[in-house]
Amino acid sequence: MAAPASERTPRALVVACGALGRELVALKESTGWDTLDITCLPAIWHNHPEKIAPGLRRKLRAASGYDRVFVAYGDCGTGGEVDAVIEEFGVERIAGPHCYQFFMGTEAFTEMTDADPARFFLTDYLVRHFDRLIVKGLGLDRFPELREMYFGNYSALVYIAQTEDARLKAKAEQAAERLGLAFEYRYCGYGELQDFIEDARNGY
Repeated sequence: MAAPASERTPRALVVACGALGRELVALKESTGWDTLDITCLPAIWHNHPEKIAPGLRRKLRAASGYDRVFVAYGDCGTGGEVDAVIEEFGVERIAGPHCYQFFMGTEAFTEMTDADPARFFLTDYLVRHFDRLIVKGLGLDRFPELREMYFGNYSALVYIAQTEDARLKAKAEQAAERLGLAFEYRYCGYGELQDFIEDARNGY
């Protein structure tokens, strides 16, 4: 027999990009939010943004049993379709167009890109999967001449780090060298993603 609603522990769900899965698990543990569930859409969909909004809609339709639902997704190249789905279901989404901004922080990111918009960004996830998502995903392993087409107008690769990991930093430097870009390193932790999860947690 199901417990009365007054005795049931409220549960929350965050629907996220797969590129944020590791960070969200870490934040769930650090906040002690045991009643938070996490479900992710494939990170590779950044290369196919037309899949993101329909996938998000399916996840939200399946979330009817939760007391609160949050979305950890930027627009991610969908041309406003993510926000249209958010409005359709009336759920809460982290502010910002992409994870680079909410990891670095809106003010710092805006200041950097205003000073020089020709920067290419990597996060921990993208550094870990650089070969699969960037090199192979863009076909640079098969057609190295595409490097100039994709990255010729960038001035630098900026690694926005969530963790202080010397191995990842070295891998990011190698990525910059492979793309022919200057290298910049910014350790930012979880940034506004942490604020978003903590605020959601404290809202219970």
